Amino acid sequence: MAYVLGFFAADGYITKNNRGSYFFSVEIADLNLLENMKRIIQSTHKIGVRIGKENKKQLYRLQIGSKEICNDLKELGFSVAKTGNITVPAVPAQYFRDFVRGYLSVKSIFQSGLAHKERPHNSSTIHVVFTSCSRGFLHELRRRLRLYLIFGSRVYKGDGNYYRLVYSVKSSLKLYDFMYNYPVLSIENGLFLLRKRVIFERFIQMQP
Repeated sequence: MAYVLGFFAADGYITKNNRGSYFFSVEIADLNLLENMKRIIQSTHKIGVRIGKENKKQLYRLQIGSKEICNDLKELGFSVAKTGNITVPAVPAQYFRDFVRGYLSVKSIFQSGLAHKERPHNSSTIHVVFTSCSRGFLHELRRRLRLYLIFGSRVYKGDGNYYRLVYSVKSSLKLYDFMYNYPVLSIENGLFLLRKRVIFERFIQMQP
Protein backbone atom coordinates (compact mmCIF):
# COMPACT_ATOMS: atom_id res chain seq x y z
CA MET A 1 0.00 0.00 0.00
CA ALA A 2 2.99 2.35 0.39
CA TYR A 3 3.20 3.12 -3.34
CA VAL A 4 -0.54 3.82 -3.48
CA LEU A 5 -0.24 6.01 -0.38
CA GLY A 6 2.60 7.99 -1.99
CA PHE A 7 0.53 8.41 -5.15
CA PHE A 8 -2.47 9.52 -3.07
CA ALA A 9 -0.35 11.99 -1.09
CA ALA A 10 0.66 13.59 -4.37
CA ASP A 11 -2.62 13.71 -6.27
CA GLY A 12 -5.38 11.76 -4.56
CA TYR A 13 -8.30 13.29 -2.72
CA ILE A 14 -11.13 12.52 -0.31
CA THR A 15 -14.67 13.64 -1.06
CA LYS A 16 -17.87 13.67 0.98
CA ASN A 17 -21.29 13.57 -0.68
CA ASN A 18 -24.57 15.08 0.50
CA ARG A 19 -25.49 11.89 2.34
CA GLY A 20 -22.32 12.00 4.41
CA SER A 21 -20.55 9.16 2.61
CA TYR A 22 -16.81 9.40 2.08
CA PHE A 23 -14.89 8.44 -1.05
CA PHE A 24 -11.23 8.49 -1.95
CA SER A 25 -10.06 8.83 -5.54
CA VAL A 26 -6.91 8.59 -7.62
CA GLU A 27 -6.64 9.61 -11.27
CA ILE A 28 -3.96 9.08 -13.90
CA ALA A 29 -3.48 8.81 -17.65
CA ASP A 30 -1.74 5.41 -17.34
CA LEU A 31 -4.50 2.77 -17.26
CA ASN A 32 -2.12 -0.13 -16.64
CA LEU A 33 -0.64 1.54 -13.56
CA LEU A 34 -4.08 2.31 -12.16
CA GLU A 35 -5.21 -1.28 -12.71
CA ASN A 36 -2.18 -2.50 -10.77
CA MET A 37 -2.96 -0.12 -7.90
CA LYS A 38 -6.55 -1.35 -7.96
CA ARG A 39 -5.26 -4.91 -7.65
CA ILE A 40 -3.08 -3.98 -4.67
CA ILE A 41 -5.95 -2.48 -2.69
CA GLN A 42 -8.17 -5.40 -3.76
CA SER A 43 -10.86 -3.18 -5.22
CA THR A 44 -13.72 -4.41 -7.41
CA HIS A 45 -14.80 -0.88 -8.34
CA LYS A 46 -15.03 0.15 -11.96
CA ILE A 47 -12.40 2.49 -13.38
CA GLY A 48 -13.98 5.60 -14.87
CA VAL A 49 -12.79 7.56 -17.90
CA ARG A 50 -12.86 11.29 -18.64
CA ILE A 51 -11.11 13.81 -20.86
CA GLY A 52 -8.84 16.30 -19.10
CA LYS A 53 -9.92 19.94 -19.40
CA GLU A 54 -6.46 21.40 -19.93
CA ASN A 55 -4.53 18.87 -22.00
CA LYS A 56 -7.52 16.99 -23.48
CA LYS A 57 -5.88 13.68 -22.61
CA GLN A 58 -7.85 10.63 -21.58
CA LEU A 59 -7.71 10.16 -17.82
CA TYR A 60 -8.67 7.15 -15.72
CA ARG A 61 -10.13 7.46 -12.24
CA LEU A 62 -10.62 4.95 -9.46
CA GLN A 63 -13.11 6.14 -6.84
CA ILE A 64 -13.83 3.97 -3.81
CA GLY A 65 -16.39 4.50 -1.10
CA SER A 66 -14.88 3.22 2.14
CA LYS A 67 -15.37 4.90 5.49
CA GLU A 68 -12.67 2.69 7.02
CA ILE A 69 -10.01 3.62 4.44
CA CYS A 70 -10.95 7.31 4.51
CA ASN A 71 -10.67 7.31 8.30
CA ASP A 72 -7.25 5.68 8.02
CA LEU A 73 -6.18 8.36 5.54
CA LYS A 74 -7.44 11.12 7.84
CA GLU A 75 -5.48 9.63 10.73
CA LEU A 76 -2.39 9.82 8.51
CA GLY A 77 -2.96 13.56 8.06
CA PHE A 78 -5.09 13.75 4.91
CA SER A 79 -8.41 15.58 4.82
CA VAL A 80 -11.31 16.35 2.49
CA ALA A 81 -9.72 19.70 1.64
CA LYS A 82 -5.98 19.22 1.18
CA THR A 83 -3.99 21.99 2.79
CA GLY A 84 -0.39 23.03 3.15
CA ASN A 85 -0.28 21.25 6.50
CA ILE A 86 0.07 17.67 5.25
CA THR A 87 3.21 15.81 6.21
CA VAL A 88 4.94 12.55 5.37
CA PRO A 89 3.03 9.66 6.99
CA ALA A 90 4.85 7.19 9.24
CA VAL A 91 5.68 4.67 6.53
CA PRO A 92 7.87 1.78 7.81
CA ALA A 93 11.46 1.88 6.56
CA GLN A 94 11.12 -1.25 4.41
CA TYR A 95 8.29 0.38 2.42
CA PHE A 96 9.55 3.94 2.26
CA ARG A 97 11.11 3.55 -1.21
CA ASP A 98 7.67 2.53 -2.52
CA PHE A 99 6.08 5.62 -0.96
CA VAL A 100 8.72 7.92 -2.52
CA ARG A 101 8.33 6.25 -5.92
CA GLY A 102 4.55 6.67 -5.71
CA TYR A 103 4.87 10.37 -4.90
CA LEU A 104 7.47 10.81 -7.63
CA SER A 105 5.02 9.31 -10.16
CA VAL A 106 2.86 12.42 -9.80
CA LYS A 107 4.37 15.42 -8.00
CA SER A 108 7.84 15.58 -9.50
CA ILE A 109 9.58 16.96 -12.54
CA PHE A 110 12.96 16.11 -14.01
CA GLN A 111 15.14 18.99 -15.14
CA SER A 112 17.45 17.47 -17.73
CA GLY A 113 19.62 18.84 -20.51
CA LEU A 114 23.09 20.33 -20.91
CA ALA A 115 25.07 22.08 -18.20
CA HIS A 116 27.50 24.96 -18.91
CA LYS A 117 26.29 25.50 -22.46
CA GLU A 118 28.57 28.50 -22.79
CA ARG A 119 31.69 26.35 -22.35
CA PRO A 120 33.47 24.45 -25.16
CA HIS A 121 32.89 21.15 -23.34
CA ASN A 122 29.49 21.03 -21.69
CA SER A 123 27.95 18.01 -19.99
CA SER A 124 24.51 16.50 -19.54
CA THR A 125 22.67 17.10 -16.27
CA ILE A 126 19.56 15.93 -14.44
CA HIS A 127 17.79 17.09 -11.29
CA VAL A 128 14.84 15.49 -9.51
CA VAL A 129 12.38 18.10 -8.26
CA PHE A 130 9.58 17.16 -5.85
CA THR A 131 6.74 19.69 -5.51
CA SER A 132 4.13 20.25 -2.80
CA CYS A 133 1.96 23.01 -1.35
CA SER A 134 3.33 21.92 2.04
CA ARG A 135 6.83 23.09 2.87
CA GLY A 136 6.78 20.85 5.95
CA PHE A 137 6.06 17.80 3.81
CA LEU A 138 9.10 18.44 1.63
CA HIS A 139 11.38 19.08 4.62
CA GLU A 140 10.26 15.81 6.21
CA LEU A 141 10.69 13.94 2.91
CA ARG A 142 14.19 15.40 2.69
CA ARG A 143 14.97 14.37 6.28
CA ARG A 144 13.78 10.80 5.70
CA LEU A 145 15.81 10.45 2.50
CA ARG A 146 18.92 11.64 4.32
CA LEU A 147 18.63 8.51 6.45
CA TYR A 148 19.46 6.62 3.26
CA LEU A 149 22.49 8.89 2.63
CA ILE A 150 20.72 10.86 -0.10
CA PHE A 151 21.90 14.43 0.45
CA GLY A 152 22.58 17.32 -1.96
CA SER A 153 19.16 18.99 -1.89
CA ARG A 154 17.41 22.25 -1.04
CA VAL A 155 13.84 23.43 -0.50
CA TYR A 156 12.66 26.75 -1.89
CA LYS A 157 9.45 28.61 -2.73
CA GLY A 158 8.17 28.25 -6.28
CA ASP A 159 6.56 30.96 -8.39
CA GLY A 160 3.07 29.87 -7.35
CA ASN A 161 1.52 28.54 -4.17
CA TYR A 162 3.93 25.63 -3.86
CA TYR A 163 7.44 24.63 -2.80
CA ARG A 164 10.17 22.62 -4.49
CA LEU A 165 12.64 20.07 -3.16
CA VAL A 166 15.51 19.93 -5.66
CA TYR A 167 18.25 17.29 -5.79
CA SER A 168 21.69 17.61 -7.37
CA VAL A 169 22.79 15.36 -10.22
CA LYS A 170 24.69 12.95 -7.96
CA SER A 171 21.84 12.78 -5.45
CA SER A 172 19.28 12.31 -8.23
CA LEU A 173 21.18 9.21 -9.36
CA LYS A 174 21.20 7.94 -5.77
CA LEU A 175 17.43 8.43 -5.74
CA TYR A 176 17.20 6.33 -8.91
CA ASP A 177 19.10 3.49 -7.23
CA PHE A 178 17.01 3.84 -4.07
CA MET A 179 13.71 3.62 -5.95
CA TYR A 180 14.45 1.16 -8.74
CA ASN A 181 17.57 -0.96 -8.16
CA TYR A 182 16.44 -3.63 -5.72
CA PRO A 183 14.80 -7.09 -5.95
CA VAL A 184 11.13 -6.96 -6.97
CA LEU A 185 9.37 -9.15 -4.42
CA SER A 186 5.77 -8.06 -4.99
CA ILE A 187 3.52 -6.18 -7.40
CA GLU A 188 3.89 -3.02 -5.34
CA ASN A 189 7.71 -3.23 -5.44
CA GLY A 190 7.48 -3.19 -9.24
CA LEU A 191 5.06 -0.27 -9.61
CA PHE A 192 6.45 2.83 -11.33
CA LEU A 193 5.57 5.34 -14.02
CA LEU A 194 7.52 4.15 -17.06
CA ARG A 195 8.11 7.53 -18.71
CA LYS A 196 9.85 8.90 -15.60
CA ARG A 197 12.08 5.87 -15.19
CA VAL A 198 13.02 6.14 -18.87
CA ILE A 199 14.26 9.72 -18.32
CA PHE A 200 16.66 8.41 -15.68
CA GLU A 201 17.88 5.55 -17.84
CA ARG A 202 18.42 7.68 -20.93
CA PHE A 203 20.53 10.06 -18.87
CA ILE A 204 22.58 7.20 -17.44
CA GLN A 205 23.18 5.77 -20.93
CA MET A 206 24.53 9.15 -22.07
CA GLN A 207 27.26 9.13 -19.46
CA PRO A 208 30.84 8.32 -20.59
